[in-house]
Amino acid sequence: MKQLRQWGYRPDEEAVGNVVTLMVKAAVGDGGRRVSLHLADQNQQALVLVLSHQPGPAPDDTVLPRLAELGASSCGTDSAPDGRRLWALLDL
Repeated sequence: MKQLRQWGYRPDEEAVGNVVTLMVKAAVGDGGRRVSLHLADQNQQALVLVLSHQPGPAPDDTVLPRLAELGASSCGTDSAPDGRRLWALLDL
């Protein structure tokens, strides 16, 4: 939240916090020992990206619909050489 405020946004702190918490829990559920969280902004939107550093299957089928329910305007997951990525786009 602090970084988004420094960038001049007034985010819905509860919604952003809930989205980030769900994403981190999903990444931790992959069983790895590290999780990376990345944040970017563009055109009044924030991109939250969580990397599990563990290759593996997509999160359970409920994660993406739950992210949408929490306010993500778009979300998805994919696998990369450095692990599974989960991302959500939030309107600010």
